[in-house]
Amino acid sequence: MQQFLFDTFFRGIACLCLILALAACTDDPPEYVLDQPPQETGVLTVVTRSGSTTYYLDRHEVKKGPEYDLAMEFARSRGWEVNWKVVPTTAQVLEVLEAGGAHLAAAGLTHLDTRNERFERGPAHSEITQQVVCHRQMNPMPGSPEDLKNVDLKVTADSSYAERLDELSEEYQGVDYTPVEMSTEVLLGHVSQQKIECTVADSNIVQVNRRFMPHLYIAFDITEGQNLGWYLPEGCEELAREAFSWMNSREGDEAISEMYSRYYGHITQFDFVDLRALNRRIKERLPKYKEYFLQAEEKTGMPADLLAALAYQESHWDPEAVSRTGVRGIMMLTQRTARHLGVEDRLDPAQSIEGGARYLEERYRLLPEDIPDPDRLYLALASYNVGRGHLLDARQLARNLGKDPDSWDDMREVLPLLSDERYYPSLRYGYARGFEPVHFVSRIRNYRDIIARAF
Repeated sequence: MQQFLFDTFFRGIACLCLILALAACTDDPPEYVLDQPPQETGVLTVVTRSGSTTYYLDRHEVKKGPEYDLAMEFARSRGWEVNWKVVPTTAQVLEVLEAGGAHLAAAGLTHLDTRNERFERGPAHSEITQQVVCHRQMNPMPGSPEDLKNVDLKVTADSSYAERLDELSEEYQGVDYTPVEMSTEVLLGHVSQQKIECTVADSNIVQVNRRFMPHLYIAFDITEGQNLGWYLPEGCEELAREAFSWMNSREGDEAISEMYSRYYGHITQFDFVDLRALNRRIKERLPKYKEYFLQAEEKTGMPADLLAALAYQESHWDPEAVSRTGVRGIMMLTQRTARHLGVEDRLDPAQSIEGGARYLEERYRLLPEDIPDPDRLYLALASYNVGRGHLLDARQLARNLGKDPDSWDDMREVLPLLSDERYYPSLRYGYARGFEPVHFVSRIRNYRDIIARAF
């Protein structure tokens, strides 16, 4: 036991000494140098980069992102606070880590042999492929590495993409690229705007950003599956072991599952026509009604960007929309619902938006208060779509099947069973097309991600 404690202490001192030595050798040291490990101070310093798949602030300036969520859960499991250091590019993340400016890098980093030689490899949480991405109108479209000759290809400097292209250049004649000090998201924007022809990005980054930039086209993959995960300063074996232990535990598995559900689970199959139309309507139609959504948020507490996404799903922001079943207006209210809400003119966008917001808030309020968000919000949307009675049936069915009626992940599996003849005959409200609210919530979440940038 004494030998184990001595080894643990020695490894911690070795990690600390290395961090201090690295910091002393840099011409431009980080703003602060870590002189104690988080096990002693209770503060974990994490370096990351800004991006939709790593770390960002939402419109309320709340910190979010896949890497943010996972690092926070890891720190919470240890009783530590987190000190975030945010930089623009992967190269800067690695510079901070190598200079001793952070205990942990959680920045969507691909695990590479060259990085494993410089840093202490942490646990992996995702698998991606590297993809060549070009503008949809590029002609001819490259289909293999041989086709990259004379292509205006730019990638983030000191990235896994640059390393992979270096490998391909030795195998295929003419493969060339320009490394630039820009983030992957910025380069994808340049491709979308036809400022450059192509770039390379991780598949999860492409998946998220192609919804905002529908003209992006995946030309081909240049890798098999690769792991994304964390890195620590070289020599920090003890902290690395703690990170591995947590991420490989049941608690870590649940955190990864929740992260995927929150940030990727709702992203549907790419629909170029639908997303191109949405991005166009954000510019042309949304400004006419944006203030109404913001006013409705003030009155009901329902988020304005969510209400806008709901309205887009219902009517594509057409205040005069009418369906064959008689629902109408920008929020597509039934006459009965409008009467219940006191909406006199369903075709008046201000009245319709406020009415829809109050109806959604009512669905939300009728759910148990101890259901955490965002699950409670998703369940309210499902109730908005399929009706409260059918949602209550589905929640009871979830209990009968050993599922959690407060978890949207579980409920999106149970709701389609409302149309299953094995179950609906015994339900109080009977048959319902339960797949529809699942699809409804998924599309609204997807639209909301895109629309949120306009608020």
